[in-house]
Amino acid sequence: MDLFEVIKNRHSYRGSFTSAAVKRDDLTKIVEAALAAPSGKNAQTTEFIIVDAPELLGQIQQLHPGNKAMHTAKAYIACVIDRSPEAVYEGFAFEVEDCAAAVENMLLAITALGYASVWIDGWLRVNNNADAIGELLSVPENKVVRILLPIGVPAEKYQQPAKLPFGKRAFFNKYGK
Repeated sequence: MDLFEVIKNRHSYRGSFTSAAVKRDDLTKIVEAALAAPSGKNAQTTEFIIVDAPELLGQIQQLHPGNKAMHTAKAYIACVIDRSPEAVYEGFAFEVEDCAAAVENMLLAITALGYASVWIDGWLRVNNNADAIGELLSVPENKVVRILLPIGVPAEKYQQPAKLPFGKRAFFNKYGK
């Protein structure tokens, strides 16, 4: 798949995954795509935990049984950032932005390799779910799991929702023109 085809085909997959394993070589490629993402002041703040051990998969799956993708994932990638990030430019830290750029690269790599995923963020922010995942993965207290990507081979066909046309969201030179 060429880059623009991958971008067009990437979608948030919330369905069940097949029983097919996610190859470790592919997981490595996916995280290498994350490591190649831009980072504010090149601080490279996001760290990654690749989860493919059956026991850990089961423990994570039990935490969110209502979500098909989370409950049937064959691997997860946890994106970890500092709880209190250090400013790297004019008093600003860019850990959330760094993490987001890395996640988008991973989502594109996941699509290119024939897998699917969904960006899990909001669920981590409620009921101390990020801390529960962090405890399972031995994340230090000063860090937090900011994004979790369940990964697998999709078992269901998915029709990506229509995107708004270019002219509704993109403009040349001035807003709305």
